[in-house]
Amino acid sequence: MGGIVDFDVCFPSATADIHDMHVASGVAVADLAAITHTESFPVLAPDEQSWQLAHRAAVRLLDRVEVERGAIRQVIYAGSGEWDAPFWSPAAKVAHELGIENAHCFEITNFCNAGLTAMWLATESRNLKPGEYTLVLMGDRLSQMLDYSDPDSKALFNFGDAGAAVLLAHHDLSFRLLHSEMRTDPSWVDYYKGETREGRVVIRRGPHRRGLADAYVENFTRLVGETLRTLERDVSDVSYFLINQGDKSMHERMLDNLGIPADRSVFNYDRLGHMGGADTLIALQDLVEQRRLRRGDLILLATSSMGFTWGITALEYSG
Repeated sequence: MGGIVDFDVCFPSATADIHDMHVASGVAVADLAAITHTESFPVLAPDEQSWQLAHRAAVRLLDRVEVERGAIRQVIYAGSGEWDAPFWSPAAKVAHELGIENAHCFEITNFCNAGLTAMWLATESRNLKPGEYTLVLMGDRLSQMLDYSDPDSKALFNFGDAGAAVLLAHHDLSFRLLHSEMRTDPSWVDYYKGETREGRVVIRRGPHRRGLADAYVENFTRLVGETLRTLERDVSDVSYFLINQGDKSMHERMLDNLGIPADRSVFNYDRLGHMGGADTLIALQDLVEQRRLRRGDLILLATSSMGFTWGITALEYSG
């Protein structure tokens, strides 16, 4: 069974500020604060690209683990599919900058669920052989696809940016990947979509439709149940439940619905926005750095994405 050898997360250099959002959108600062829960959070600067964040995270990771570049057989870049340049491979770009010249480089698009999808597919793949590695990169430019002058998009104004790198293998694991359960409800496919405005892609919401909050709770609860049944575990066995930081009230509602105490999760809303697919890795990194994990801990990562897709990934801490 494969899993995570190590991982790293990198933040951009600029910040988004809700007072600037207020000026652009006309939405009251208090209403924006109720969405972001912080006055500012990291976003890409105008001269930064998302692949650079993923590259910096990968450099730190590979320097720390000291893996031979030739042992990395796959490089997967995961995100929304709106890369820094059209008709272009960010996976190949990062691999080249890292000196990885003998790997299969490709992209996986599943928005903020893409990173965990890539990890699941890679660990299940027969291409991940003993002694070899897969490097999963996460990167997006979500903040640059927002139109702060559009008040109908205010629910997305907490979108920030981060890059991440995860090294996968069948040996020397920090976290074993035990199981993944994912599903998509395609009836929501047109609720959000991008359109080109003044030479850039911006995200637009379609006509308002009730029920998305309930769909989050129903799907996450269902997938948690299926995961625990597969593992022959119970909710009481879950050491930590980490969720994409898209909506704090949804986060709290899910914990309450599952009967998991708040101290068995991680809340970063006071300093970060929704940092794309890196959210759950940031929370996992916090647990590692704060020495809150014990060998054998069961950790559930709850991820979601446009489309709409929901996923639960079960990890076991190996130490």
